[in-house]
Order: sequence, then structure tokens, then C-alpha cells
Amino acid sequence: MSVGLIALFDDVAALAKAAAASLDDVAAQAGRAGAKAAGVVIDDAAVTPRYVTGLSAARELPIIAKIAVGSLKNKLLFLLPAALALSLLLPQAVTPLLMLGGLYLCYEGAEKVYELVVPHAAHVHETELETISVDAKTFEDEKVASAVRTDFILSAEIMAITLGSLSESGLAMQALVLAMVGTMITAAVYGVVAMIVKADDFGLWLAQRSSPSQAGAFLRMFGRGLVQGMPYLLKVLGLIGTAAMIWVGGGIIVHGAETFGFGWLSHLLHDAGEGAAQAVPALGGVLSWLVQAAASGLVGILIGLAAIPAVGYVVAPTWQWCAARLRGIRTA
Repeated sequence: MSVGLIALFDDVAALAKAAAASLDDVAAQAGRAGAKAAGVVIDDAAVTPRYVTGLSAARELPIIAKIAVGSLKNKLLFLLPAALALSLLLPQAVTPLLMLGGLYLCYEGAEKVYELVVPHAAHVHETELETISVDAKTFEDEKVASAVRTDFILSAEIMAITLGSLSESGLAMQALVLAMVGTMITAAVYGVVAMIVKADDFGLWLAQRSSPSQAGAFLRMFGRGLVQGMPYLLKVLGLIGTAAMIWVGGGIIVHGAETFGFGWLSHLLHDAGEGAAQAVPALGGVLSWLVQAAASGLVGILIGLAAIPAVGYVVAPTWQWCAARLRGIRTA
């Protein structure tokens, strides 16, 4: 009996070591996959703060929490099983779906640029697509829904990049790494967003400190700087977020087109980046990346601007007609 018990303990210890090694492997692969998706993560963090601008300070954290929960649902409940199913059953559908997501990002970003340049026409376009918010709750719900929709596209790109780095792994490992990356990225992005949008409140608290010491005076000055600077930072982040949506969307479409045999545009962008790097060797890869990113952004803004009338005159009326028909069927 004692020998059998010792053998059982040995087996348990061996299984525990194997499980620990597997967890280490999952963590290592998750770290590598998360690093590859870092660019999209930064875009996600830059895009989100604009959804809480114009709202009361008391509602900022609850709204961010709602968006974070929606983001986690996007990744774990919808995108993770969809990614695994597509990779097993229909891998050729991944690229077209990502391109549709890229088109949506281009449209969203271009719509913000359109609103900035011709605000009146943009307002007319928006009222044709959406119901006008009549109270604070409706306005908040629309903000959250819009943020979660945009997050879905960015999350899909993150999960696709992650899955692409796990082509040699088994299904269970892919699922574990996707879940870990999705959870860690959601926590990191929305934790940073929460700190950004509440920095002015923290600054106000520092500015009201009554300590007479030199350190206290410095903290009060720093707090006043935060309070005065955060509105400008949020505006800058909003611009960065809009640019990021256009850049990422354009890049997705350019690279997706390459997989369907239309690689001339991707090659043109790559050659332009390489030419810029050779012209200024001191900047090298940085300049090459900037040129390619700017070119992807140009493609994105052109596609997005073309999508605005298409959505206004074709997609939105068709959607409204289908919705009206569906309501009629339900009430019949």
C-alpha cells in the first residue's frame, strides 16, 4: 500500500510538472503573440478615449467598464471560437472577413475626418443612419455600442495576428494562448484608458493638497498641469485614434488584396518605404515604416471616403428596409 501511495504521489508530481511546463509554454507563446499584435493594441488604446469625451466625470469609469466587458465578450465568446473554427474548417474565409473589418475601420475613420472638415454635412449623414439621442442613457448606450463595434474589428485583427503566430501549435494550445492574449490585452488597454481619462481628477486632487512643503508645492503645480493639459491630450488621442483606424484599416485591405493576387499596391508601398530608408540611412527602418504607414493611411482614407456615400445611399436604406420588414413580420 505504501509503495502504491508513493508511486501515486510520483505520478501526481510528474503531472504537476508537466502542467507547469505547459503553462510556461502558453505564457511564452502568449507573450510572443501579444508582441506581434502590439501595433493594433496601441491603436485600440488610442481609439477608446474618444468614446468618453463629452460625458460626465462620474460616468467615465462605468462606461469604460462596460466597453471592457464588451471587449472581453468579443474576444472570448465570439472571436476565439470563430477563429478556431475558421482555422479548422474554412481558413480561406479569414482574409475576406478581415478585409470587411478593415473596410469598416476605414469608413469609421473617414467619417470622423468628414465630420471635422464639413461638420454640417456629416451631422446630416449621421442622422440618416442613427436615431438621435433623446436622453443621457440613450446617448451613453450609443457610445458604448459604437465603441464595442470598433473594438470588435480591432480585436479580430489582434486574434488573427495571434492565431497566425500559432500555426504549428495544437488546437488546445491555440485556444489557451488566444484566451490569455485576449484577456491580458483587454485588461492592459482598458486599464490604461481608465488612467488616461481619470488623470484630470487625479490632477485636481493633487492641486488641492494643502501641504506647505516644497514637495507639496511641486505636486500642486503638477496637478494643475494635469488638469489643464488633459483636455488637449484627449483631443490629441482622439486624432491619433482616428488616424490609427484609417491606417490599420487601409493596411488590412492592402495586405488582404495581396493574398488574392493583387500585390502590386503592397509592393509599391514596400518599395516606397525601402526607397525612403535608402535615401536617409540614419533613420533606416523607422522612416521605412512611417512611409508605409502613411501610404496605408492614404489608401484607407480614400476607401473610407468612397464608403461614406455607399453607406448613406445603399447600405443604410437597405438595412432600414430590412429592419422595417422584420418589425412588420414580428407585429403581424
